[in-house]
Amino acid sequence: MLLIKKASIYAPEKLGTADLLLAGGRIIAMAQEIAAPEIPGVHVEHIEAEGMSLVPGFVDSLVHVTGGGGEDGFGGRTYPLQAEQALAAGVTTVIGCLGTDAVTRTHVDLLAAARALDSRGLSCFCLTGSYALPAVTLTGSIESDLVLIPEIIGLGEVALADHRGSQPLWHELARAASESRRGGMLAGKHGTVLLHLGDGEQPLNLLREVLERTELPKNQFLPTHCNRGPSAFEDTLAYGIEGGKLDFTTSTTESLLEEGEVPAARALAIALEKGIDACSLSLSSDAQASLPAFGADGELTDTQVASIGSLWASARDAVTRYDVPFETALASVTSNPARNFGLHDRGRIEQGLRADLVLMNEEDFMPELVISNGVIRWRRNS
Repeated sequence: MLLIKKASIYAPEKLGTADLLLAGGRIIAMAQEIAAPEIPGVHVEHIEAEGMSLVPGFVDSLVHVTGGGGEDGFGGRTYPLQAEQALAAGVTTVIGCLGTDAVTRTHVDLLAAARALDSRGLSCFCLTGSYALPAVTLTGSIESDLVLIPEIIGLGEVALADHRGSQPLWHELARAASESRRGGMLAGKHGTVLLHLGDGEQPLNLLREVLERTELPKNQFLPTHCNRGPSAFEDTLAYGIEGGKLDFTTSTTESLLEEGEVPAARALAIALEKGIDACSLSLSSDAQASLPAFGADGELTDTQVASIGSLWASARDAVTRYDVPFETALASVTSNPARNFGLHDRGRIEQGLRADLVLMNEEDFMPELVISNGVIRWRRNS
Protein backbone atom coordinates (compact mmCIF):
# COMPACT_ATOMS: atom_id res chain seq x y z
CA MET A 1 0.00 0.00 0.00
CA LEU A 2 1.01 3.61 -0.66
CA LEU A 3 -0.41 6.57 1.24
CA ILE A 4 0.20 9.96 -0.39
CA LYS A 5 -0.30 12.81 2.07
CA LYS A 6 -1.37 16.41 1.40
CA ALA A 7 -0.80 16.58 -2.36
CA SER A 8 -2.27 19.29 -4.55
CA ILE A 9 -4.42 17.21 -6.91
CA TYR A 10 -4.94 17.89 -10.62
CA ALA A 11 -7.27 15.21 -11.96
CA PRO A 12 -6.49 16.92 -14.53
CA GLU A 13 -8.88 19.62 -13.24
CA LYS A 14 -7.75 21.13 -9.94
CA LEU A 15 -9.33 19.36 -6.95
CA GLY A 16 -7.41 20.95 -4.08
CA THR A 17 -5.34 19.25 -1.39
CA ALA A 18 -6.09 15.63 -0.50
CA ASP A 19 -4.66 12.28 0.61
CA LEU A 20 -4.69 9.21 -1.64
CA LEU A 21 -4.48 5.57 -0.64
CA LEU A 22 -3.25 3.11 -3.27
CA ALA A 23 -3.53 -0.66 -3.19
CA GLY A 24 -3.71 -3.44 -5.76
CA GLY A 25 -2.69 -1.05 -8.51
CA ARG A 26 -5.74 1.18 -7.94
CA ILE A 27 -6.69 4.37 -6.16
CA ILE A 28 -8.84 2.91 -3.40
CA ALA A 29 -9.50 6.11 -1.43
CA MET A 30 -9.19 9.87 -1.86
CA ALA A 31 -10.17 12.26 0.94
CA GLN A 32 -9.05 15.33 2.88
CA GLU A 33 -7.52 13.12 5.56
CA ILE A 34 -6.78 9.40 5.39
CA ALA A 35 -5.27 7.49 8.30
CA ALA A 36 -2.96 4.62 7.45
CA PRO A 37 -4.90 1.34 7.79
CA GLU A 38 -3.58 -1.08 10.36
CA ILE A 39 -3.57 -4.49 8.72
CA PRO A 40 -1.38 -7.22 10.23
CA GLY A 41 1.48 -8.09 7.89
CA VAL A 42 0.77 -5.21 5.49
CA HIS A 43 3.28 -2.35 5.19
CA VAL A 44 1.91 1.08 4.27
CA GLU A 45 4.52 3.38 2.73
CA HIS A 46 3.96 7.09 3.36
CA ILE A 47 4.80 9.75 0.76
CA GLU A 48 4.80 13.29 2.11
CA ALA A 49 3.61 15.46 -0.79
CA GLU A 50 2.81 18.79 0.85
CA GLY A 51 3.69 21.66 -1.51
CA MET A 52 3.77 19.31 -4.52
CA SER A 53 1.35 18.63 -7.37
CA LEU A 54 -0.03 15.17 -8.08
CA VAL A 55 -1.17 14.55 -11.66
CA PRO A 56 -2.21 11.50 -13.71
CA GLY A 57 0.51 9.49 -15.39
CA PHE A 58 1.04 10.71 -18.95
CA VAL A 59 -0.44 8.74 -21.86
CA ASP A 60 1.68 8.86 -25.04
CA SER A 61 -0.49 7.69 -27.92
CA LEU A 62 2.21 7.35 -30.59
CA VAL A 63 5.48 5.59 -29.79
CA HIS A 64 7.58 3.34 -32.02
CA VAL A 65 8.40 0.96 -29.19
CA THR A 66 10.40 -1.42 -31.42
CA GLY A 67 12.22 1.47 -33.08
CA GLY A 68 11.43 3.26 -36.30
CA GLY A 69 13.18 4.76 -39.25
CA GLY A 70 14.68 2.97 -42.21
CA GLU A 71 14.17 5.75 -44.77
CA ASP A 72 17.97 5.86 -45.18
CA GLY A 73 18.36 2.10 -45.47
CA PHE A 74 19.25 -0.32 -42.70
CA GLY A 75 21.67 2.16 -41.14
CA GLY A 76 18.77 4.53 -40.52
CA ARG A 77 16.89 2.16 -38.20
CA THR A 78 16.34 3.61 -34.73
CA TYR A 79 16.56 1.73 -31.45
CA PRO A 80 13.66 0.42 -29.32
CA LEU A 81 12.13 2.30 -26.41
CA GLN A 82 13.40 1.53 -22.91
CA ALA A 83 10.83 1.56 -20.11
CA GLU A 84 13.12 3.70 -17.96
CA GLN A 85 13.14 6.46 -20.61
CA ALA A 86 9.36 6.75 -20.53
CA LEU A 87 8.93 6.50 -16.77
CA ALA A 88 11.59 9.16 -16.17
CA ALA A 89 9.54 11.44 -18.45
CA GLY A 90 6.36 10.82 -16.43
CA VAL A 91 4.85 8.54 -19.08
CA THR A 92 3.07 5.50 -17.64
CA THR A 93 1.13 4.33 -20.73
CA VAL A 94 2.28 4.17 -24.36
CA ILE A 95 0.59 3.03 -27.56
CA GLY A 96 3.04 1.37 -29.93
CA CYS A 97 2.88 1.02 -33.70
CA LEU A 98 5.08 0.08 -36.65
CA GLY A 99 5.02 3.10 -38.99
CA THR A 100 6.90 3.02 -42.30
CA ASP A 101 8.53 -0.38 -41.97
CA ALA A 102 6.23 -3.41 -41.79
CA VAL A 103 8.77 -5.68 -43.52
CA THR A 104 11.69 -5.96 -41.11
CA ARG A 105 9.59 -4.87 -38.10
CA THR A 106 6.63 -7.11 -37.37
CA HIS A 107 3.58 -7.28 -35.14
CA VAL A 108 5.09 -10.30 -33.41
CA ASP A 109 8.02 -8.15 -32.35
CA LEU A 110 5.68 -5.26 -31.49
CA LEU A 111 3.59 -7.47 -29.23
CA ALA A 112 6.68 -8.93 -27.56
CA ALA A 113 8.05 -5.42 -26.96
CA ALA A 114 4.74 -4.33 -25.45
CA ARG A 115 4.75 -7.24 -23.02
CA ALA A 116 8.40 -6.63 -22.13
CA LEU A 117 7.71 -2.97 -21.36
CA ASP A 118 4.68 -3.93 -19.29
CA SER A 119 6.83 -6.30 -17.24
CA ARG A 120 9.08 -3.33 -16.42
CA GLY A 121 6.22 -1.15 -15.19
CA LEU A 122 5.31 0.70 -18.40
CA SER A 123 1.81 -0.12 -19.64
CA CYS A 124 1.90 -0.65 -23.41
CA PHE A 125 -0.87 -1.17 -25.97
CA CYS A 126 -0.47 -1.67 -29.72
CA LEU A 127 -2.01 -0.77 -33.06
CA THR A 128 -2.24 -3.21 -35.92
CA GLY A 129 -1.34 -2.21 -39.48
CA SER A 130 1.28 0.31 -40.56
CA TYR A 131 1.61 3.19 -43.06
CA ALA A 132 0.20 1.08 -45.89
CA LEU A 133 -3.18 -0.30 -46.87
CA PRO A 134 -4.19 -3.13 -47.16
CA ALA A 135 -3.02 -3.46 -43.59
CA VAL A 136 -0.38 -5.95 -42.50
CA THR A 137 -1.81 -7.80 -39.49
CA LEU A 138 -0.89 -10.48 -36.96
CA THR A 139 -3.84 -12.90 -37.25
CA GLY A 140 -4.90 -12.27 -40.85
CA SER A 141 -7.30 -9.36 -40.46
CA ILE A 142 -7.69 -6.06 -38.64
CA GLU A 143 -10.92 -7.27 -37.06
CA SER A 144 -9.50 -10.50 -35.65
CA ASP A 145 -6.38 -8.73 -34.35
CA LEU A 146 -8.60 -6.50 -32.21
CA VAL A 147 -10.85 -9.34 -31.10
CA LEU A 148 -8.15 -11.90 -30.30
CA ILE A 149 -5.13 -9.88 -29.08
CA PRO A 150 -5.77 -7.99 -25.80
CA GLU A 151 -2.98 -5.45 -26.35
CA ILE A 152 -4.16 -4.42 -29.84
CA ILE A 153 -6.69 -1.59 -29.50
CA GLY A 154 -6.78 0.08 -32.92
CA LEU A 155 -5.30 0.56 -36.39
CA GLY A 156 -2.45 2.73 -37.58
CA GLU A 157 -0.63 4.78 -38.23
CA VAL A 158 -2.11 4.81 -41.77
CA ALA A 159 -0.25 7.35 -43.91
CA LEU A 160 -2.18 10.02 -45.84
CA ALA A 161 -0.71 12.72 -48.10
CA ASP A 162 2.78 11.23 -47.68
CA HIS A 163 5.08 9.89 -50.41
CA ARG A 164 5.97 6.95 -48.11
CA GLY A 165 2.34 5.83 -47.85
CA SER A 166 0.41 3.51 -50.18
CA GLN A 167 -1.71 6.36 -51.63
CA PRO A 168 -5.01 4.68 -50.63
CA LEU A 169 -8.38 5.42 -52.20
CA TRP A 170 -11.31 6.50 -50.02
CA HIS A 171 -12.99 3.09 -50.07
CA GLU A 172 -9.77 1.36 -48.94
CA LEU A 173 -9.53 3.63 -45.90
CA ALA A 174 -13.26 3.21 -45.23
CA ARG A 175 -13.03 -0.56 -45.35
CA ALA A 176 -10.03 -0.67 -42.99
CA ALA A 177 -11.68 1.74 -40.56
CA SER A 178 -14.89 -0.31 -40.63
CA GLU A 179 -12.94 -3.43 -39.72
CA SER A 180 -11.25 -1.62 -36.85
CA ARG A 181 -14.57 -0.28 -35.59
CA ARG A 182 -16.31 -3.64 -35.83
CA GLY A 183 -13.42 -5.50 -34.20
CA GLY A 184 -13.30 -2.90 -31.45
CA MET A 185 -17.01 -3.25 -30.76
CA LEU A 186 -16.75 -7.04 -30.52
CA ALA A 187 -13.80 -6.80 -28.12
CA GLY A 188 -15.05 -3.89 -26.01
CA LYS A 189 -12.40 -1.54 -27.44
CA HIS A 190 -12.63 1.76 -29.27
CA GLY A 191 -10.87 0.62 -32.45
CA THR A 192 -9.39 4.07 -33.07
CA VAL A 193 -7.78 4.63 -36.47
CA LEU A 194 -4.59 6.69 -36.14
CA LEU A 195 -3.85 8.66 -39.31
CA HIS A 196 -0.30 9.79 -40.09
CA LEU A 197 -0.51 13.08 -41.99
CA GLY A 198 2.23 13.91 -44.46
CA ASP A 199 3.11 17.37 -45.77
CA GLY A 200 0.49 17.49 -48.55
CA GLU A 201 -1.47 20.75 -48.74
CA GLN A 202 -4.85 19.24 -47.77
CA PRO A 203 -3.97 15.98 -46.07
CA LEU A 204 -7.49 15.40 -44.71
CA ASN A 205 -9.31 15.39 -48.06
CA LEU A 206 -9.42 11.58 -48.12
CA LEU A 207 -10.77 11.42 -44.56
CA ARG A 208 -13.45 14.00 -45.39
CA GLU A 209 -14.50 11.89 -48.37
CA VAL A 210 -14.80 8.81 -46.14
CA LEU A 211 -16.92 10.73 -43.65
CA GLU A 212 -19.16 12.11 -46.43
CA ARG A 213 -19.67 8.74 -48.14
CA THR A 214 -20.06 6.45 -45.11
CA GLU A 215 -21.72 6.32 -41.70
CA LEU A 216 -18.37 6.13 -39.88
CA PRO A 217 -18.21 8.74 -37.09
CA LYS A 218 -15.50 11.38 -36.76
CA ASN A 219 -14.42 10.05 -33.37
CA GLN A 220 -13.28 6.79 -35.00
CA PHE A 221 -10.32 8.69 -36.45
CA LEU A 222 -7.39 10.50 -34.87
CA PRO A 223 -5.15 12.46 -37.26
CA THR A 224 -1.65 12.94 -35.90
CA HIS A 225 1.29 15.16 -36.96
CA CYS A 226 -1.32 17.89 -37.43
CA ASN A 227 1.38 20.53 -36.85
CA ARG A 228 3.98 19.21 -39.30
CA GLY A 229 3.59 21.92 -41.96
CA PRO A 230 1.82 25.28 -42.46
CA SER A 231 -0.65 24.11 -45.13
CA ALA A 232 -1.47 20.91 -43.30
CA PHE A 233 -1.85 22.83 -40.04
CA GLU A 234 -4.46 25.14 -41.56
CA ASP A 235 -6.36 22.17 -42.97
CA THR A 236 -6.37 20.35 -39.66
CA LEU A 237 -7.48 23.47 -37.76
CA ALA A 238 -10.47 23.66 -40.09
CA TYR A 239 -11.17 19.98 -39.38
CA GLY A 240 -10.95 20.66 -35.64
CA ILE A 241 -13.45 23.50 -35.96
CA GLU A 242 -15.72 20.99 -37.76
CA GLY A 243 -15.60 18.79 -34.66
CA GLY A 244 -12.71 16.45 -35.45
CA LYS A 245 -9.98 15.36 -33.06
CA LEU A 246 -6.43 16.67 -33.53
CA ASP A 247 -3.14 15.27 -32.26
CA PHE A 248 0.02 17.41 -32.30
CA THR A 249 3.49 15.88 -32.41
CA THR A 250 5.88 17.15 -29.74
CA SER A 251 9.21 15.93 -31.12
CA THR A 252 10.77 18.12 -33.79
CA THR A 253 14.08 19.28 -35.26
CA GLU A 254 15.55 22.57 -36.42
CA SER A 255 15.24 21.48 -40.05
CA LEU A 256 11.55 20.62 -39.61
CA LEU A 257 10.89 23.98 -37.93
CA GLU A 258 12.66 25.75 -40.82
CA GLU A 259 10.32 23.90 -43.19
CA GLY A 260 7.30 25.35 -41.40
CA GLU A 261 6.44 22.84 -38.67
CA VAL A 262 4.50 24.52 -35.86
CA PRO A 263 5.81 23.61 -32.38
CA ALA A 264 3.24 21.49 -30.57
CA ALA A 265 2.93 23.92 -27.65
CA ARG A 266 2.13 26.79 -30.01
CA ALA A 267 -0.20 24.59 -32.09
CA LEU A 268 -2.17 23.74 -28.95
CA ALA A 269 -2.50 27.42 -28.07
CA ILE A 270 -3.60 28.39 -31.59
CA ALA A 271 -6.19 25.60 -31.70
CA LEU A 272 -7.69 26.84 -28.43
CA GLU A 273 -7.73 30.43 -29.75
CA LYS A 274 -9.68 29.17 -32.79
CA GLY A 275 -12.35 27.86 -30.43
CA ILE A 276 -11.62 24.16 -30.92
CA ASP A 277 -12.90 22.05 -28.04
CA ALA A 278 -10.03 21.45 -25.59
CA CYS A 279 -11.23 17.85 -25.12
CA SER A 280 -10.50 17.20 -28.82
CA LEU A 281 -6.82 18.14 -28.55
CA SER A 282 -3.98 15.83 -27.60
CA LEU A 283 -0.19 15.62 -27.79
CA SER A 284 2.00 12.63 -28.63
CA SER A 285 5.77 12.28 -28.91
CA ASP A 286 6.29 9.92 -31.91
CA ALA A 287 9.17 8.63 -29.75
CA GLN A 288 11.88 6.48 -31.34
CA ALA A 289 10.72 7.47 -34.83
CA SER A 290 13.23 8.92 -37.21
CA LEU A 291 12.58 12.58 -37.96
CA PRO A 292 13.59 12.81 -41.61
CA ALA A 293 13.97 15.95 -43.69
CA PHE A 294 13.58 15.63 -47.46
CA GLY A 295 14.78 17.97 -50.21
CA ALA A 296 12.67 19.26 -53.09
CA ASP A 297 13.57 16.18 -55.13
CA GLY A 298 12.39 13.84 -52.37
CA GLU A 299 15.90 12.86 -51.31
CA LEU A 300 16.62 12.43 -47.61
CA THR A 301 18.76 15.29 -46.30
CA ASP A 302 18.72 14.78 -42.51
CA THR A 303 17.37 12.45 -39.84
CA GLN A 304 17.15 12.51 -36.03
CA VAL A 305 15.44 10.38 -33.39
CA ALA A 306 12.26 11.54 -31.63
CA SER A 307 12.36 11.71 -27.83
CA ILE A 308 9.61 10.69 -25.39
CA GLY A 309 10.81 13.46 -23.09
CA SER A 310 9.37 15.98 -25.55
CA LEU A 311 5.81 15.09 -24.48
CA TRP A 312 5.73 16.80 -21.09
CA ALA A 313 8.29 19.42 -22.22
CA SER A 314 5.82 20.62 -24.86
CA ALA A 315 2.83 20.54 -22.50
CA ARG A 316 4.83 22.59 -20.01
CA ASP A 317 5.89 25.02 -22.76
CA ALA A 318 2.24 25.51 -23.66
CA VAL A 319 1.68 26.77 -20.10
CA THR A 320 4.84 28.82 -19.58
CA ARG A 321 5.27 30.28 -23.09
CA TYR A 322 1.78 30.39 -24.58
CA ASP A 323 -0.47 30.90 -21.52
CA VAL A 324 -2.43 27.69 -21.98
CA PRO A 325 -4.15 26.86 -18.66
CA PHE A 326 -2.25 24.18 -16.75
CA GLU A 327 -5.28 21.90 -16.52
CA THR A 328 -5.86 22.13 -20.29
CA ALA A 329 -2.24 21.34 -21.15
CA LEU A 330 -2.27 18.48 -18.65
CA ALA A 331 -5.44 17.01 -20.17
CA SER A 332 -3.75 16.93 -23.59
CA VAL A 333 -1.29 14.31 -22.30
CA THR A 334 -3.56 12.46 -19.85
CA SER A 335 -7.36 12.29 -20.06
CA ASN A 336 -7.71 13.26 -23.75
CA PRO A 337 -5.41 10.60 -25.26
CA ALA A 338 -6.79 8.00 -22.85
CA ARG A 339 -10.33 8.82 -24.00
CA ASN A 340 -9.29 8.83 -27.68
CA PHE A 341 -8.29 5.18 -27.42
CA GLY A 342 -10.99 4.03 -25.00
CA LEU A 343 -8.63 3.58 -22.04
CA HIS A 344 -11.20 4.50 -19.43
CA ASP A 345 -9.27 3.23 -16.41
CA ARG A 346 -6.48 5.83 -16.66
CA GLY A 347 -5.66 9.42 -17.57
CA ARG A 348 -7.51 10.75 -14.52
CA ILE A 349 -7.14 10.78 -10.74
CA GLU A 350 -10.31 9.23 -9.41
CA GLN A 351 -11.20 6.57 -6.87
CA GLY A 352 -11.28 3.14 -8.49
CA LEU A 353 -9.06 4.03 -11.44
CA ARG A 354 -5.59 2.69 -12.15
CA ALA A 355 -2.93 4.17 -9.87
CA ASP A 356 -0.73 5.85 -12.51
CA LEU A 357 0.51 9.08 -10.95
CA VAL A 358 3.24 11.70 -11.24
CA LEU A 359 4.32 13.80 -8.27
CA MET A 360 5.69 17.15 -9.41
CA ASN A 361 7.77 19.91 -7.96
CA GLU A 362 5.65 23.08 -8.13
CA GLU A 363 8.72 25.26 -8.75
CA ASP A 364 9.62 23.81 -12.15
CA PHE A 365 6.74 21.35 -12.75
CA MET A 366 9.15 18.50 -13.36
CA PRO A 367 8.48 14.93 -12.19
CA GLU A 368 9.90 14.02 -8.79
CA LEU A 369 8.32 10.59 -8.46
CA VAL A 370 6.44 8.34 -10.88
CA ILE A 371 3.97 5.63 -9.82
CA SER A 372 2.76 3.06 -12.35
CA ASN A 373 0.06 0.53 -11.46
CA GLY A 374 0.45 1.47 -7.79
CA VAL A 375 4.22 0.88 -7.68
CA ILE A 376 6.93 3.55 -7.42
CA ARG A 377 8.90 3.10 -10.64
CA TRP A 378 11.11 6.21 -10.74
CA ARG A 379 12.45 8.88 -8.37
CA ARG A 380 14.31 12.04 -9.31
CA ASN A 381 18.00 12.03 -8.31
CA SER A 382 17.98 8.36 -7.32
